[in-house]
Amino acid sequence: MNHHTDALWDNAHAFMPYPKVPVPNAPTGPLAGLSFGVKDLYHVQGYPTSGGQPFMLALSGIQERTAPVVQSLLNAGARFVGKTITDELAFSMSGQNAHFGSPINGADPMRISGGSSSGSASAVSNRMCDFALGSDTGGSVRAPANHCGLVGMRPSHGRISLEDTLALSPSLDTCGWFTRDVPTFARVADVLLGEDAQALPDSVRLLVPNDIWGLTAPAAVKVLKPVRGQIEECLGKARAVNIVLDDFDAMFWHFRAIQGREAWDVDGAFIQRFAPVLGPGVAERFQWASELSDATVASAQEFRQRWRAHIGRILGTDGVLLMPTMPDVAPLISASEADLDAYRNRATRMLCGAGLAGLPQLSLPLAQRQGAPLGISLVGPVGSDRSLVRLAERIHAALG
Repeated sequence: MNHHTDALWDNAHAFMPYPKVPVPNAPTGPLAGLSFGVKDLYHVQGYPTSGGQPFMLALSGIQERTAPVVQSLLNAGARFVGKTITDELAFSMSGQNAHFGSPINGADPMRISGGSSSGSASAVSNRMCDFALGSDTGGSVRAPANHCGLVGMRPSHGRISLEDTLALSPSLDTCGWFTRDVPTFARVADVLLGEDAQALPDSVRLLVPNDIWGLTAPAAVKVLKPVRGQIEECLGKARAVNIVLDDFDAMFWHFRAIQGREAWDVDGAFIQRFAPVLGPGVAERFQWASELSDATVASAQEFRQRWRAHIGRILGTDGVLLMPTMPDVAPLISASEADLDAYRNRATRMLCGAGLAGLPQLSLPLAQRQGAPLGISLVGPVGSDRSLVRLAERIHAALG
């Protein structure tokens, strides 16, 4: 069915309403029989790329190239079904786009889908495709995976090509994806990740970061702890650690400084030249980013080097963190901008560690609270991406 012309098909408002253009895929391959959506940051030949921003869409024109990551999926036999809505310029975690609308959370329509890979998570959670590409800078795959009850991954930084893709913060940006189940996720992983240069051993050191768990809502901890116990039965008893360096506020502000400066380097000239109307939250973040001092950014870069060394010592070559993906279930769509910002700030304190160190993080939808999904995450050393997926396969086999 053609979702571009059949509005009833896209009742979740997950896709951009572009005219349909054929995108050929291989007739056979490891992903044959699977359909996929693509976040509207990745170029697909025959389509524009909006970045979730109307001026950017107007300037885009029709792309003549397809991003290599998308082409690799087509070559593997997967069938492209459309480009999905992204939060504006990918600089949001709410899943609400003031210009193109807000995709519906298939796990709980009363709650936000999470962003910025909102349309991709919505499309998969509403069963409109089998998997979808997103991107993750500060949590844009991990947050929607938690909110929509999906398997989702932020790979090691640089593991998957972002060529022919709109950037937000290049030293933090990664290409991730969503599925409804672990076996499908593993099929896509085989294509996108290949094998690890240094795989995790069969027996990993499972680590529970108590300080991260301490940032999580008590009601969420209550339902995640039994899941933690089940994973320990599968992978081995976990050891408690604390991972924070300096304090979470410092980590939060250093992350924001690096992300903000790079986002302004990427989009600042566009914003200054065209003065586009930016949606709530996005406008304020870009304004803040434009005023960052060089000294603040330099301090943040120095912190990032210390953090990478610090977390590298904790993880070694066989350590895996087991932690909540987000501080709680998704906020309600009726939440105020202030409430969403408070949630985002709590979440970023939990999410920024993997981003600052370029670590892979895989979120699994293994718990629920108030009928809404909750994710639990595995975080491994840089380059252990496929090994983390294999751990997820072991957990899936044990827990179902």
